[in-house]
Amino acid sequence: MVQVRMATLNDLEKLVCIDSEVIGNREREADLRESIKQNRCFLGQIEDQIAGFLVYHKHFFGHLFIELVIVRPTLQRQGIAKTLMKYVENVCPTNKIFSSTNKSNEKMQKVLNSLNYVRSGCIDNLDDEDIEIVFFKKISN
Repeated sequence: MVQVRMATLNDLEKLVCIDSEVIGNREREADLRESIKQNRCFLGQIEDQIAGFLVYHKHFFGHLFIELVIVRPTLQRQGIAKTLMKYVENVCPTNKIFSSTNKSNEKMQKVLNSLNYVRSGCIDNLDDEDIEIVFFKKISN
């Protein structure tokens, strides 16, 4: 069972390692450090192992935006991303949540669709030849 908690700076190195497994480098380390310092990073763990993490912010036109969901590659497809996203939905201070993913990231699109997020638009030119699809979900708190 996945347990969710707020990440601390003591978790930073493990989160950077997981992120590096997924993207192949440590370029987001400074951003992850800031997210942790600002209490905008939740992690999911199975027993004592960190399985993944989620980073969000609250400055997307006044709404919560899930900016990053990363799951350790060996633990993907076990509901970790869904658990993290549901947790954020339950503590969301706004009545709308947004997120986005590349058109090429079919795994994340499936996660978003399974949680009843709906496509809300696209952004061109962020990544060459891979549009960013924006998703939205209405939250009833």
